[in-house]
Amino acid sequence: MGSPFQAPVAVLGAGSWGTALAIQLARSGKPVILWGYNARRIRQMQEKQENIPYLGGIRLPPNLHPESDLITAVSHSDDILIAVPSHAFRETISAIAPLVSPSTRIAWATKGLEPGSHKLLNEVAREVVGNRHSLAVISGPTFAREVAMGLPTAVTIAANDASFSADLAEHLHSGQFRPYTSSDMIGVSIGGAVKNVLAIAAGIADGLGFGANTRAALITRGLTEMMRLNRALGGQHETLMGLAGLGDLVLTCTDDQSRNRCFGLYLGQGKDLNQARAAIDQVVEGIQTASEVFALARQQEIEMPISEQVFEVLHQGKSPAEAVESLLAREQKTETD
Repeated sequence: MGSPFQAPVAVLGAGSWGTALAIQLARSGKPVILWGYNARRIRQMQEKQENIPYLGGIRLPPNLHPESDLITAVSHSDDILIAVPSHAFRETISAIAPLVSPSTRIAWATKGLEPGSHKLLNEVAREVVGNRHSLAVISGPTFAREVAMGLPTAVTIAANDASFSADLAEHLHSGQFRPYTSSDMIGVSIGGAVKNVLAIAAGIADGLGFGANTRAALITRGLTEMMRLNRALGGQHETLMGLAGLGDLVLTCTDDQSRNRCFGLYLGQGKDLNQARAAIDQVVEGIQTASEVFALARQQEIEMPISEQVFEVLHQGKSPAEAVESLLAREQKTETD
């Protein structure tokens, strides 16, 4: 007698992060479908059993199946995990909305805000699919290759449905991967978005030759900015003192596996925006997010001076050196202001 059918988990987005999460989900023994829009790359993954451009040298588990047809990927899945860049998030969730049943649960591991509207992605998701689906966001201090290699990692899963976050945590949990659950989707979303902007700032500072003192100050004052925005939008303070806030911020500001930090590093070393982009050759979420965070701070009437200077360097033509001068010239304040 055959084993009972197990509905696969569908992971949408076959970049480094989506592939790493698909590998981690497959470790639980569940069937996993990894969808990517590039049919040629998906065929290569099927043939080689690895994602050569992004995670070369790491084998895909046998229960992970690459797929380029979106309908096939989601039609039999009860749980869907979106791992596309923020600029593709609305398009992706809109594409699956007519394909899924009301009982399908939707999560995402995208870190950013919607370009143009500066909405949190949980707002975008509710606009597209309404209130009929369980929704969740996964974030925390993670580099894709380390997750794919099975190195110890911890993340936060925040959901509007406690049973969904618990199930996702069970699917992702292994001896080396530890998920924690939360109900604060706002705080987890803010942490995952703003830390990319601050990582660019940290990279710029290091590229200019400033030391560890400067980096520590940027991280600490950056966390203050993150908390201001989180408080204004209704997120929980405790969330940003955890993995999705402070944890992810420290990781991305201090390690050169961070695309955002390295992008800032190149700018501080004198490369222009196009040269820095070309050197990274992958999506750098903080570039667009800097615009959205700047607009959101203005909308909420809060001060985020580090984020503002990153925005001006990336989108207003200010030089990194001028941005540093602007920060240092700010009026004296107490630390709690």
